[in-house]
Amino acid sequence: MNKLKIKLGLFVLLMVGCKTTQPIVTTKEETQKVEEISNEVENEEEIPEVPEDDVLISKERAEVTKNAISISYPLDIYEFRAAWVATVANINWPSKPGLSTSEQQREALKLLDFLQENNFNAVIFQVRPQTDALYDSELEPWSYFLTGKQGKAPEPYYDPLKFWIEAAHNRGLELHVWLNPYRAHHTTGKEISESSIIKRKPELALELENGMWWLDPAKQGTQDHSAAVVMDLVKRYDIDGVHFDDYFYPYDSYNNGKDFPDNDSWNAYKDNGGELSRGDWRRFNVNRFIKRVYDEIKAEKPHVKFGLSPFGIWRPGYPQSVIGYDQYEKLYADAKLWLNEGWIDYFTPQLYWRINQEGQSFPELLGWWERENTKDRHLWPGINVGLGGDDKNIDETINQIMISRGMLPESKGVVHWSIGPLVKHDSLALALKQGPYKKKALVPASPWLDDTAPAAPEVRTSVNNDRLQINWDHLNSDDVFKWVLYFRYEGGKWDYKILSGDLDSYSLQYIVGDKKKKMEEIGITAVDRTGNQSEFKVIRLK
Repeated sequence: MNKLKIKLGLFVLLMVGCKTTQPIVTTKEETQKVEEISNEVENEEEIPEVPEDDVLISKERAEVTKNAISISYPLDIYEFRAAWVATVANINWPSKPGLSTSEQQREALKLLDFLQENNFNAVIFQVRPQTDALYDSELEPWSYFLTGKQGKAPEPYYDPLKFWIEAAHNRGLELHVWLNPYRAHHTTGKEISESSIIKRKPELALELENGMWWLDPAKQGTQDHSAAVVMDLVKRYDIDGVHFDDYFYPYDSYNNGKDFPDNDSWNAYKDNGGELSRGDWRRFNVNRFIKRVYDEIKAEKPHVKFGLSPFGIWRPGYPQSVIGYDQYEKLYADAKLWLNEGWIDYFTPQLYWRINQEGQSFPELLGWWERENTKDRHLWPGINVGLGGDDKNIDETINQIMISRGMLPESKGVVHWSIGPLVKHDSLALALKQGPYKKKALVPASPWLDDTAPAAPEVRTSVNNDRLQINWDHLNSDDVFKWVLYFRYEGGKWDYKILSGDLDSYSLQYIVGDKKKKMEEIGITAVDRTGNQSEFKVIRLK
């Protein structure tokens, strides 16, 4: 090989070695550079060629520095797969108030094991159903739904949220805490203890006709208290997200169709020169709270995602074919604004209707919300798996997942309401696992939060008794949340395994099938807390 060939080879290696996830495109300037090298004098001293074996990896040893080549990721493996776990009225967990600690933990692990085994990657866990706490809080009392008595801690003592977080993370699941920011008391909660905010700060709470109590969103005390609850969770717990659902101002049916009884705060607003209409004033109260929560979360822990799950229809007529409840006018929730302004990291409108339902078609509504997603945040619709486990409803669930994938290819995902029907209907869970959830998936990255990928690991391989042993090291293991092991056998397609971030080794079958096909290529990437994936280096095995 002469010097000309070496120069050309070095140029190609530099080009291939660049960090990129896109196909390499040669620019006009690069083409000109190649031509300049080619025009050099060819009467150069011959230099021995490098043996081909040094370009490949032997069975016994991985020479990563010589043969790791940067290429685009071979597979698209991102999709958000979550389920809600409701604690209000003991819908999903615990099964009833007052269970022992061991019974509560056993039920929790059963739900989390189900999500892990069926290739979900997130759980949305309700920790504040009614200004109470399913965790150890100095701001609000222990929940009635946990122990059967508001203010009473579990016996023997444990912190349920800490338990859920550790168990979820050990199973490769994100955990998002789900809060109701304004509901002060639910009728199924039965008692209102002296430690309830209704008794401690009665000026903030209003009683509704159906027996529920609601915090007045217009009161500064309400906003300060609910924001403090959110930030207490963000600061003290290793959570992955904060989640609000559709309860802002209450549904009018909760008050027997009467208007929300906030005359005192409304009159105070007018007396101070307020000029907004009552509806705009109420929406303003909610808007400023949503933005405040988002900003405070990002100031404390930027990686913690803020998600909202509003009612699925913004207003009737948007899109034109849609009819139904007007959350803008009834709940005073301008969910469209929050999405337009990017005051959220993921948006989960509750699209609990069927694909072919006239007036509330699932794909029509999803398409409208997608067009409003002007800041390119995650749009992961909520879907209703409570329709049942027969073939028709299984097809509906799978079709909605596939429609979401097709309409939102840049950030796929859905949230299932709720985990109860998934656990109850074996046929539904099996259909998901054999169909769209056949393989595990990573939670899509959030580049507006963090777009810096972790470093790629250094990899070593060896073959022992027909097993390929893979070991790796990383410069900053604290930056790694998960690993992805990509692999390909001779003549086959790429496959992958998503591994826990605490691993540093794994083994695979080196030879498979009747034709004795050998493992041909592997690659390992590091994934950080916000879903960024490191450079992918293909390692060729000889």
